[in-house]
Amino acid sequence: MTESADPGASAEAAISVRSLWKVFGPKADSIVGTPLAGLSRAELLEQTGCVAAVRDVSFDVAPGEVFVVMGLSGSGKSTLVRCLTRLIEPTAGSVLVSGEDILKASPARLRELRRTRFSMVFQHFGLLPHRRVIDNIAYSLEVNGVKKEMRHKRAHEVIELVGLHGYANHYPEQLSGGMQQRVGLARALAVDPEVMLLDEPFSALDPLIRRDMQNEVKRLHRDLGKTMVFITHDLAEALKLGDRIAIMRDGAVVQMGTPAEVVANPADEYVADFVRDVPKSHVLTLGAIARPAEPGEYLDGPRLDVTTLIRDASPVIADASGPIVVIANGEAVGVVTSDDVLRLIASEPTASEHEAR
Repeated sequence: MTESADPGASAEAAISVRSLWKVFGPKADSIVGTPLAGLSRAELLEQTGCVAAVRDVSFDVAPGEVFVVMGLSGSGKSTLVRCLTRLIEPTAGSVLVSGEDILKASPARLRELRRTRFSMVFQHFGLLPHRRVIDNIAYSLEVNGVKKEMRHKRAHEVIELVGLHGYANHYPEQLSGGMQQRVGLARALAVDPEVMLLDEPFSALDPLIRRDMQNEVKRLHRDLGKTMVFITHDLAEALKLGDRIAIMRDGAVVQMGTPAEVVANPADEYVADFVRDVPKSHVLTLGAIARPAEPGEYLDGPRLDVTTLIRDASPVIADASGPIVVIANGEAVGVVTSDDVLRLIASEPTASEHEAR
């Protein structure tokens, strides 16, 4: 597995997951720490009747980070996110939220953490059909014992925040799927959680509505800076939303990194298949192709930051008479020319090659 997290839990992390396992089946507790744990999923099932849905997963999520977990159906991603709040009890490992091990929390403490420190948003909205939008949003505060006046005041604040102005008194059946999911987001935000866990929240939405909701999540993250763990099976969604991405297969994380790292350097053929059709210029930054200036190349051209996407920089590069200067913290770190961009594009598969695959 390719991983950038430290082996020891980070005190600065919003979430630290270490050696997390979830095994379903008879005598599941006897699997971890034995030679059986090294068997493939198919071999383990055949020999023991057990399924390792999450296998020795470790990662840190920094405060304010959007950490995306993606994989195909059955990869373990939804089981993983449910283990983080013990909606599914892990078999072994540790999950620390702001330094507190969730797996050691008493039932009462766990209920308190679920009400106040983290919120979940699911694919199925779970709205109460007999309650108005404002009361659905306020429900998370109601179970915390907040008085009606105060919870309605907070509900009105998040209604404005998620773009539901004018819909406070509507019922869920009067709303589109996208608007219902906005209610779900608002309900999760109402308690002002430290961490938001979103399990394929937009999978049931039409493509255009899904795109709008992705943009809404980006806007909310930009405005609020919440720590988010986002589960998806869609690579484009992962690349769009994630600061870092963990790709799962058969319960294990096979690669972890920034979108640019995953696209530029897939860890194996499984990951390579995921990213094969992704235009690299849409994901990689100038830093990925910047090179030292060659003799005779003048450094008086346009200056662009190292974090600029190649796609966004292309018009400037095309119009420049010479190389553009790539800068980081005000200092030149290399140059890029149109030839450098063309070499990148030429390395990508053609449409006929995609069809052949």
